[in-house]
Amino acid sequence: MNAPHLPRPAAPKRLRGRPRQTAEQRDEGLRRHELLAAAARLFRDKGFDATSTRDIAAAVGMHSGSPFYHFKSKDALLFAVMAAGMHTALARQSQAMQAAALAGDTPAQQLRRLIRAHFDTLHGPGNDFVPVMLYELRALSAEQRSALDQLQLDYEAAWNPVLQALHDAGQLCAPVKLARLLMLGALNWSVKWFDPDKGASLDELTEAALALFLKDA
Repeated sequence: MNAPHLPRPAAPKRLRGRPRQTAEQRDEGLRRHELLAAAARLFRDKGFDATSTRDIAAAVGMHSGSPFYHFKSKDALLFAVMAAGMHTALARQSQAMQAAALAGDTPAQQLRRLIRAHFDTLHGPGNDFVPVMLYELRALSAEQRSALDQLQLDYEAAWNPVLQALHDAGQLCAPVKLARLLMLGALNWSVKWFDPDKGASLDELTEAALALFLKDA
């Protein structure tokens, strides 16, 4: 008598998306994030030249040579701080514009969201990279500056159609390119003087910026 035919066991289903990280990979990712945050804070407070890798390692409880396991040099760490900050800013801005699209915002309302998201980048958690980027670009190589320039272009690109629509509606007096440069320059300068404990909130700051930049804001 023939043995009964047994069905083959089903092949394990392949999981979609990214493979699950191991504990070691998660730990490395966490350490890298801690290094970036500590480096950004120290570069902001002491300046790039005055900050040593020993300072950065001590800030996260590492041995002095350990940061080089994650970054080839202090220059590479500086670039990583700026690039990570820009990617965070791009993600925050993208979320703001997605919300604007879902809400059916007018161009003026879209600009309000862009300005508010920009203020969150300048003054919210993880904002140390902003002054570092403003004042330490000279320490980067030409190739690194070029990569950051592309990230900045990607960031500013979201502003162009909004400003163009406002210009076409007569709410924006200056040409679009000049308006964008002047707006971002003015907003960025707030890192030098804004103190949430002594002045307006970020919402109030946003409304003041709109009143300054637009007719009938």
